[in-house]
Amino acid sequence: MAGKLTAAQGTGILLVTANVGSLFEDPENLQKTWLREFYQTVQSHKPHFVAVHCQEVGGKNYEASMSHVDSFVKELLSSDAMKEYSRARVYLDENYKSQEHFTALGSFYFIHESLKNIHQFDFKAKKFKKVVGKETCSETLESTPSLEKEKFPQDYFPECKWSRKGFIRTRWALADCAFDLVNIHLFHDASNLVAWEKSPSVYSGTRQKALGYVLDRITDQRHEKLPYFVFGDFNFRLDSKQVIESLCSTATMQTVRAADTNEVDKLIFRESDNDRKVVLQLEKKLFNYVNQDVFRENNGTSLLEFDKELSVFKDRLHELEISFPPSYPYSEDSSQGKEYMNTRCPAWCDRILMSPFARDLVLKPENEEKSIVYDNIGPNVCMGDHKPVFLSFRITAGAGKPNANKHKCCVVQ
Repeated sequence: MAGKLTAAQGTGILLVTANVGSLFEDPENLQKTWLREFYQTVQSHKPHFVAVHCQEVGGKNYEASMSHVDSFVKELLSSDAMKEYSRARVYLDENYKSQEHFTALGSFYFIHESLKNIHQFDFKAKKFKKVVGKETCSETLESTPSLEKEKFPQDYFPECKWSRKGFIRTRWALADCAFDLVNIHLFHDASNLVAWEKSPSVYSGTRQKALGYVLDRITDQRHEKLPYFVFGDFNFRLDSKQVIESLCSTATMQTVRAADTNEVDKLIFRESDNDRKVVLQLEKKLFNYVNQDVFRENNGTSLLEFDKELSVFKDRLHELEISFPPSYPYSEDSSQGKEYMNTRCPAWCDRILMSPFARDLVLKPENEEKSIVYDNIGPNVCMGDHKPVFLSFRITAGAGKPNANKHKCCVVQ
């Protein structure tokens, strides 16, 4: 695992985001594969500090899956692969009976034994405290002083009777530098037909409002402003109208309406010639495109021009270059590791974003380019409907020293 820290080596950081809902539908197959691939990523990058942000912990049927959640957490905390991580903090929002608070978010933090000096912020006492031992907090995270948790107000996404979307923020200090880590889950596209109606879609506007709310909260006056990393399931989608017009540029569109309501039920795009072959069939929860390879060739990056939701926040959030395929919606069949489901247009939902000052920490001149990796986990195997996404980098010694105070990092004794 990670060797002893040296000033030249820096502190290895591994950030992972994973929507794990599928794991609790098929724990026997998917959970084992997920954990194996995660451990391999840890062993490959040898980080000193690991942060794993999960969404949809427990899956759709939380009450029935609780025992699977417990075994998943127990395995992570006690596995041989993680045995050199002598300290851990696990925060699980398990209070599913509280509709006004429940987010199904889970945040896991692992600290390697060679990392001697690490502190976590107490938001109530407004000071950093040394991290020792392993602790798991669940149930009422609202009263846990080592984090801030909020669920988005119901009126942010009125279509959904009971949304579990929200965020959890923690604050850490290591290698003489402090930063915030925010676990986030934004609103999905409820209907492909509604998403197609206009550009940008009504759903992207809802996500924009919620993300703006989070950024305002984590940079308000209550606490010192620090560099921050926001990673989770943003549910960012390609601009539906534009991507469909591009994929079906030579096709003709047929509109099928429901007999009882006369509302649009499906859209069928056919080639003008070639026996009027169906190119795309679009329904509320169906996106059946004739050629999935377009989302895999060159990692689907030709479609990044339609990935526009982050551009609204270009002054506040940065992202390293994407060189992996869309992270959602993969088949949940354990034998179909590379196949997408035909429920939604594949998109880069799972992301690791950072503030300008956090980007400066990641891209320090002393950092060798090859030591920074932004990629997905388990590209060839089934990891559930979302592929986890990770960022591996090193914080060089002195990044947060007084002469770098423009980053507003604080030196913690």
